[in-house]
Amino acid sequence: MSRRTVLMLAYQSLGVVYGDLSISPLYVYKTTFSGKLSLNEDDEEIFGVLSFIFWTITLIALFKYVFIVMSADDNGEGGTFALYSLLCRHAGLGILPNHQAVDESLPAYFTEASADTWQSSVLKSFLEKHPRFRTGLLIFVLLGTCMAIGDGVLTPAISDYVVIISCVILVGLFSLQHNGTHRVAFLFAPIVTAWLLCLTGIGVYNIFQWNPHIYRALSPTYMLKLLKTTSVEGWVSLGGVVLAITGATGTSFTQNIVSGVEAMFANLGHFSPLSIKMAFTFLVYPSLLLTYMAVTIGLRDTNRMGHAYGLAVTTVMFVTTCLMALVMIIVWKQKIITAVLFLLSFGSMELLYISACIFKVPEGAWIALIMSSGFMAVMYIWYYGTMKKHQFDVENKISINRIVAFGPSLGMVRVPGIGLVYTNLVTGVPAIFGHFVTNLPAFHQVLVFVCIKSVQVPYVGETERILISRVGPKECGMYRCILRYGYKDLHQETYNFENRLVSGLVHFVETEEEKSVSKETLCSTEEEDNVRSSLDGQVMTSGFGQVESFLLKDESLHILKAKESGVTYIFGHSYAKAKKSSPVLKKFVVNVVYAFLSKNCTDPNVLVNVSPTSLLEVGMIYYV
Repeated sequence: MSRRTVLMLAYQSLGVVYGDLSISPLYVYKTTFSGKLSLNEDDEEIFGVLSFIFWTITLIALFKYVFIVMSADDNGEGGTFALYSLLCRHAGLGILPNHQAVDESLPAYFTEASADTWQSSVLKSFLEKHPRFRTGLLIFVLLGTCMAIGDGVLTPAISDYVVIISCVILVGLFSLQHNGTHRVAFLFAPIVTAWLLCLTGIGVYNIFQWNPHIYRALSPTYMLKLLKTTSVEGWVSLGGVVLAITGATGTSFTQNIVSGVEAMFANLGHFSPLSIKMAFTFLVYPSLLLTYMAVTIGLRDTNRMGHAYGLAVTTVMFVTTCLMALVMIIVWKQKIITAVLFLLSFGSMELLYISACIFKVPEGAWIALIMSSGFMAVMYIWYYGTMKKHQFDVENKISINRIVAFGPSLGMVRVPGIGLVYTNLVTGVPAIFGHFVTNLPAFHQVLVFVCIKSVQVPYVGETERILISRVGPKECGMYRCILRYGYKDLHQETYNFENRLVSGLVHFVETEEEKSVSKETLCSTEEEDNVRSSLDGQVMTSGFGQVESFLLKDESLHILKAKESGVTYIFGHSYAKAKKSSPVLKKFVVNVVYAFLSKNCTDPNVLVNVSPTSLLEVGMIYYV
């Protein structure tokens, strides 16, 4: 990346990442000196608070995030899920169903190939042997994610002067969002830059004009004096100090709903680590320090929202610290003592701030707890219900040999065309297909089981998106197509899916024999599936449909002829219901909450732009 590009990205990052940190001086002192501490607003207390602010920004924002955390990107992506994705891949924590060995061949799957240390091996072994700990880690990650969402919800409540003006700005932001981050960044970057430069100038003037000796407050001794003289009131006031590194405007509205220093890490995918580091180190950091040293206290009635906001964001930061300690051992192969020192150094500071914010639960921090608990319940129930349905699919999948054997007795016939059966399985035949053919004993000449799944990488390239394999004997004319998406991919196919799929099928048939002897061949562990798939056998979009027919095998010609007869999309509408013997809580979770979420989620047919005239839906109840 050229120097000019880095500087341009650093400038753009000011408009997206640092708006929240830049306006934090407006309310940090007011929130800090609320309650009983406001009775002690003399130089000693102000110096103590300033000392806390300086060392908090320096240690957490500069040292932790800029120098350490931002180096733990997942193929250029940052944030809580990026750290969790790294851990899942390197430690085998995969909670996503349908993992295949061929997924590990994706270029983005592993970022390094260093050998495990004994510490990383021990930790991996512990995680593998204790599934409850893996579940606990997932819940911990969801807690951080939900607190980040709560941060985004609380942001307008703490920072809005005029509701109508704020609504107009929000509408404008969302209308511009589809144009890309760079356009929004160019719109706000000059505003934030001008604000920071003004703060710097005013800060320098006020320091020399009113208190040239303010630099003494940077000594950590003033922190100890503050806690000693103010006791519990000083400790509780730290809930206001933490707003110095959390901010309150949440400018990372494009994809990540986080604010403050966490926004630097979460927005790596929009910019670059070097550009974000440069913007903070050379402009944001010195501007904030000069401003905090030059302020006098202002008054704003945002204390209640400030307490809730501080609890939300400090929790996210603590989750990041814990995940980083695991990344150091498992991914970076550092010694355990290094990770422990990192955890104790920064985790202890964050726990101190969290404890101060928790003390404010009755005064407003309960808002963050209620919202994050609600969000986390929704996320975990969705995960729980999805895994139960997948477990049902795995336990009730049927043998293709059984379908072939019972075909004549059922009077089963093959009709012209291509049938695409959507399933959640990457191996075997789903129970919903058996349900379909027993009630309507007919299916298409060419049958393709399509599975849309997520893999633990940010993005999957278009040339690596689709895997084609065979199901059952060759004469059955059955195949499997797996669509793979990363956690940052947009699940929306803009190309002609039918043409691309047919091209992939022809490509697979034409190259199957030479691929079957290659080392990359993936064979199914199930006897009923004759599945062959490899990265070399992935779908390429270039014109197989234009190949002269006399050059193709009979099976390929059969596929092209079936395409001319039409393509039918067969989607399963499976409804999960708790068994009658299930506890009342499980019945409520599955039958009410998960059913509501399933009803309102995006259907797979939307992802591939299915025409209603080509759609066939099959209903089935899953008792889980």
